[in-house]
Amino acid sequence: MQNKAIYFQDLGREDYKTVWQLQEKYFDGILLQKKENRQLSKQGLQPNLTKNQLIFVEHPHVYTLGKNGDEANLLLSKKQLAAKKASFYKINRGGDITYHGPGQIVGYPVLDLENFFTDIHKYLRLLEEMVILTLAEYGIKGERSKGETGVWLDVGTPAARKICALGVRASRWVTMHGFAFNVNADLSYFDNIVPCGIKDKAVTSLHTELREKEVNIQEVKQKLLKHFVSLFEARFIQQNENKKNSL
Repeated sequence: MQNKAIYFQDLGREDYKTVWQLQEKYFDGILLQKKENRQLSKQGLQPNLTKNQLIFVEHPHVYTLGKNGDEANLLLSKKQLAAKKASFYKINRGGDITYHGPGQIVGYPVLDLENFFTDIHKYLRLLEEMVILTLAEYGIKGERSKGETGVWLDVGTPAARKICALGVRASRWVTMHGFAFNVNADLSYFDNIVPCGIKDKAVTSLHTELREKEVNIQEVKQKLLKHFVSLFEARFIQQNENKKNSL
């Protein structure tokens, strides 16, 4: 039996490691439930539904390196990181190095894909499509770049630039980590890395493309959620628990 309900929470501004640990808690909980369900099925008993989660958050300045990434793509020393008040973590997602910071919507879907479909490629494409549809509402054409995850602008031209990065982990069809969409982000922080290990392409943000000082980030979040629900044929349940109790 599939459970298409997704518990949603917007954590506002929160430390990267704290939210990483929260993801791990949800991820491990789903895996444990799936293990218990296999035992129940063997006994001819009805399995229990697994619980899907989606987290939105903005992080303080932080650089994260995927498990197969090259640490040489971080162009700062520990002393320089400290001077920029930025953190650095090696983490267990795919992809290389990326930056998270204020003004960037980071989304962490912790889903049991067996509730939706069992296709990681489709999962990544739907996350990209969510951002592409959101950009279209602002009159911007978002695109995919062959062989590169994420959402790009002006693909195939010297002006190609990334506006949203993707990096996920999946085990037994359970996902964690996710996407980072530059809305009002300070793009100068990307100068300190080789973003996603790609040397010949730039990054951009929604406010840069719209030539606005600041975009209403809450409005962008609502558009992303609307498209997520539609693409995944899901429904959201607002997480009502106190933020501090959920971390």
